[in-house]
Amino acid sequence: MTSSPTPFAATVSPVPKPTPKQMALSLVGPLSPRRIATLIVLIGAWCALWGSASPANLLSGFAVSMLVDRPSIGPAGLGSVRPVALLRLIGVVFVDLVVSTFTVAWEVLTPTDHTEESIIEVRLPSEARAHLLVLVIAITLTPGTAVVDADPDTGTLYLHLLHDEKRAETHRHVARLADLVVAALPVGPELSAASHADESSPPGSTPSESTPEVSP
Repeated sequence: MTSSPTPFAATVSPVPKPTPKQMALSLVGPLSPRRIATLIVLIGAWCALWGSASPANLLSGFAVSMLVDRPSIGPAGLGSVRPVALLRLIGVVFVDLVVSTFTVAWEVLTPTDHTEESIIEVRLPSEARAHLLVLVIAITLTPGTAVVDADPDTGTLYLHLLHDEKRAETHRHVARLADLVVAALPVGPELSAASHADESSPPGSTPSESTPEVSP
């Protein structure tokens, strides 16, 4: 009678859990003397805005300062958020919204029609195609501009303009919005590589699949 072989048992070493100190350091990031000075200035400005240096204002100022001063938030492989660049993007979009409201109101209230409508085609850079929806919303808030159609495969937007003479200005403004969105919401290398691959491949082409060889 032969004994059956003993099954192989794989040993998996447990993953050590990060300590509270390690978790705090990962959230706060490196604290260089220059960064500490920046945080002190930001916290002081926050307390000055609220008019007092109460414990609540100090804590909230520290939290806001850490958020603003942090280079990026989120996993680098999937995408992240850069707070300062995001605030810059929000500021530009807010100004566009205010100017757009007054522009449309002026065209409605004035008796003379100064509009010369047209449809133009704008090609987005490959790195901005991952943020197509954000750009469509931001561009629609641009004065006298509305997105009427979009091709996600080629990153092409079709815009309706109230003033055709602003064609070149609109192209420049869309390029600026695309740069701001890419800076504020950087994506991982996988999405960026996919966008470049879509740009280099001809329309209608599909990635080739390797057929496995079957030996007789």
